[in-house]
Amino acid sequence: MKAVILAGGFGSRLSEETMYRPKPMVDIGGKPILWHIMKIFSTQGVDEFIIALGYKSEYIKDYFMNAYVRNNDITVDLATGETRIHEGYQEKWTVHLVDTGLHTQTGGRLKRLQDWLEPNETFLFTYGDGVADVDIKVLMQFHQMHGKLASMTTVQPPERFGRIAFEEDRVTNFYEKVNVTEGWINGGFFVLNAGVLDYIEDDASIWEREPVERLAREGQLMGYRHKGFWSCMDTLKEKNTLEELWNSGSAPWKLWD
Repeated sequence: MKAVILAGGFGSRLSEETMYRPKPMVDIGGKPILWHIMKIFSTQGVDEFIIALGYKSEYIKDYFMNAYVRNNDITVDLATGETRIHEGYQEKWTVHLVDTGLHTQTGGRLKRLQDWLEPNETFLFTYGDGVADVDIKVLMQFHQMHGKLASMTTVQPPERFGRIAFEEDRVTNFYEKVNVTEGWINGGFFVLNAGVLDYIEDDASIWEREPVERLAREGQLMGYRHKGFWSCMDTLKEKNTLEELWNSGSAPWKLWD
């Protein structure tokens, strides 16, 4: 199974870090948060990724193009220019880096990946700035049991986020950042059938608005309630909190040894 990760936004609310690099490449514990997200998936058996690029895409391309060199010891013979890379542990990942446009919205980025997905494929989909201790196997079982087009992992964080209305597990409405009474929000970590791409019009489509709202109206969006840890990294405060958790040795999203 593939995991699609959005990594093309400007990250303007974290401008202290994103002026010179894209938000998914901001480090937590010396590794980009994008790496942490990919580790959450790969630890649970998902090793193929499609990364939707946009803002400063060259930074992410350079990181993965040089990953083998970065993560191994190197011997350089300055007299001959011969370089030897000493083998060590490497992630067994296949990473597709796809430019989805500088100003493309979240839905548009997903739509642009249509040729990278099979017509009836089921895939995972998330944002390049959020971590969680979500159980991917259980999430997949939830998706398979209901048989709808989309499953959204929902979580319960601060008031500044939009809210989701439920009828049992079916999402009946999706309120984007307004004051409503429901305590659950979109935490990313979707499971989607490729049919959701038909709900996206063009580059200007915002995934969290018309496509998600229409899926909800048509009864095709189900909400998986994740009661464990979740955090996004929208602000410097949130970045520092994640850094502190990592440095404490008890980062909840670290599902690997």
